[in-house]
Amino acid sequence: MITRIAIIFALLCGCHGIPAAERPNIVFIMADDLGYGDLGCYGCDDIQTPNLDRLAKDGVRLTDFYATSSTCSPTRAAFLTGRYPQRIGLDNALYYQEMGRGLKPAGDTIARALQKAGYRTGLSGKWHLGYDSQRTPIQQGFDHFFGMLGGNHHYFEHIDRIGVYDLWLNEKPVQREGYTTDLIAEDSIAFMRRNRDIPFFLFVAHAAPHFPFQGPGDRDKPVKPKTKSWQQGDRETYVSMVEHMDTAIGRTLREIDRLGLRDKTLVIFCSDNGGDVHSRNEPFSGHKSSIWEGGIRVSCLARWPRQIPAGTVSAIPSTTFDWTASLRSFTDKPQQREDGINLLPYLKSGKNPEARPLFWRRKSGPKRKVRNASRAVRQGDWKLLEIKDGPRQLFNLSKDPAEKNDLMLRNPDIALRLTKALDQWETSIKASLRKN
Repeated sequence: MITRIAIIFALLCGCHGIPAAERPNIVFIMADDLGYGDLGCYGCDDIQTPNLDRLAKDGVRLTDFYATSSTCSPTRAAFLTGRYPQRIGLDNALYYQEMGRGLKPAGDTIARALQKAGYRTGLSGKWHLGYDSQRTPIQQGFDHFFGMLGGNHHYFEHIDRIGVYDLWLNEKPVQREGYTTDLIAEDSIAFMRRNRDIPFFLFVAHAAPHFPFQGPGDRDKPVKPKTKSWQQGDRETYVSMVEHMDTAIGRTLREIDRLGLRDKTLVIFCSDNGGDVHSRNEPFSGHKSSIWEGGIRVSCLARWPRQIPAGTVSAIPSTTFDWTASLRSFTDKPQQREDGINLLPYLKSGKNPEARPLFWRRKSGPKRKVRNASRAVRQGDWKLLEIKDGPRQLFNLSKDPAEKNDLMLRNPDIALRLTKALDQWETSIKASLRKN
């Protein structure tokens, strides 16, 4: 009898001691190629982002948050799996219409874990984790999917860079008129309305401000697949894309309020990697596709009323899959196979976790050898950087965030410790690949 009562209690309380009725809704918003310094709350003075700035005031702004990769597919894989993307052999982004690569078929994702815990799961926006039928969002734990399977598409015609139509509803192509950023917002709002009475997990994966550089008023701008026009743009167009994304996110946030769900909804915002051309990554060096700080350090905001203190700032070095571990705490198997840590207790208390190493590896193609890769590790204030085929460099990020002053020769003990950690991580990656 006692065992039966215990089982019933566990089912009712479920997620790591949180009663089912008190599990928060989760809205995870990800921008694409947004520069660290392209929001007002991160010091930008030529882009107006009132909705995201308000989100920062209502919650926490993370100053030392990192994308797990400097390109999109690996970071998204890290979020969905809770692990370094190299563990599934994903060092770089998928190519247009590339088959046979991405998430493992019917894999173990945070969406599936939340689905099993009673959440309704939805993705509005960009996928870029597999074109194969077993790698699509519906086969990876999402009850609902609207958006693009590939890495980018024409914001009005919805064709990808090689001319293939790429707009989907669940597992079928769908015709929709409108600017992609608006369509994503409309779908996210509709999903929340349908599921307002049950816990939901909504991944809002905006395509903006990734190329092609098209603002909401650029329907007639000549942007053609298989031409240079696909990547041509300027700061003015980029600004309009970011501002319109902020407006769209504002619509999603206001709908949360209108539905009366503000106090029971955890909202998280970040970017999938550092900014590309036309972005502002200040005060850091580098950009998307590099593992200098400008390619991997990104803006991140989180709001959970009465749980995360409003108006706070956190300098905890953290990364994309830490949010996966955090969300896993709402399931029946917290911290299962995660490489990350649950950030929520630290954001609630203001305390810092013990300094741990975070790793990056960047290869320019799926078949490039590891010895030709760029690698990096950060632990505490120190970062060891190894650009492919070049010398290792050591930086103190608290004193030199732009990574201009190499301290390798002055601090050989620190450099040796971080080099050993990086090599041990590589060994663990090889072991993971052998198991897959």
